[in-house]
Amino acid sequence: MLGFERACRRLRRGLGDFLAVSRSFIIGDIHGEFAALERVLDQLPALASGDTLVFLGDYLDRGPHSARVVELLMALPERTAARVVALRGNHEDAWLRVLDEGWDNFVATPTNGTLATLRSFAGGPVPEPLEAPTGEEFAAMSNASFFPRHVTRWLRSLPYWYEDEHAIYVHGTLPERADGSFPHPRDVQPEATLAWSNDPGFFERYTGKPVVVGHVGTRSLPRGLSEHTPDDPTDLFRHGDVFGLDTGSGSGGFLTALELPRVRVYESRLPRGAAGSDTRAR
Repeated sequence: MLGFERACRRLRRGLGDFLAVSRSFIIGDIHGEFAALERVLDQLPALASGDTLVFLGDYLDRGPHSARVVELLMALPERTAARVVALRGNHEDAWLRVLDEGWDNFVATPTNGTLATLRSFAGGPVPEPLEAPTGEEFAAMSNASFFPRHVTRWLRSLPYWYEDEHAIYVHGTLPERADGSFPHPRDVQPEATLAWSNDPGFFERYTGKPVVVGHVGTRSLPRGLSEHTPDDPTDLFRHGDVFGLDTGSGSGGFLTALELPRVRVYESRLPRGAAGSDTRAR
């Protein structure tokens, strides 16, 4: 009888392990919007060791609190049981280019929001829209000397892509080949293409393992193509096997997170404590 009870306990433990499904929570472009990030993270369910948090990149620029966003992301692995994966966006890639060789055109373009990043790290008021930096500020921006060393080390460590059992995650789109196919991220060269590509055909024609991207604002994607909320072009984009999560955080929009495999959506425009919503299955 005792042996039978032990066998039943082992069976229940084994069944529990079998039924436990790992979850991935993917967060779109943040762009310095610390409050939006906190609001989305507060909506997520309790995370377990089998879960993964994937950040799609573009933590810097435009919004007022790039430094706070970066410090939180750097500290998250010590604060959660889940695995934390932070990808490199084109704005992180651009600042690394500034560090290594300079890129005045990037830092001088007001719509890139680089002055907000400088003041977030070095101090100063939140810039007015299209405000120009002072000469001293531009000098610090032109060589990115205001970034603390631990932050630059972290920026350099960010990978361009990640993959798990649920999906492939990249900041930009997969570039379409001449024959109409789309490569796996490991086959894309130069690798930085994965942070910058905005191939429109990807959103319409890609099929295969699900891919979750940021970078391309959902407002710019073909209206009515999304299967999630086709009447709301500002919302998360879903078409077939493609998910687009750049819903305009830092540019007057909001921050979006996606849970896989359940396909549940969380948004910073929802009040604190609100639950996410399920997107329509394909």
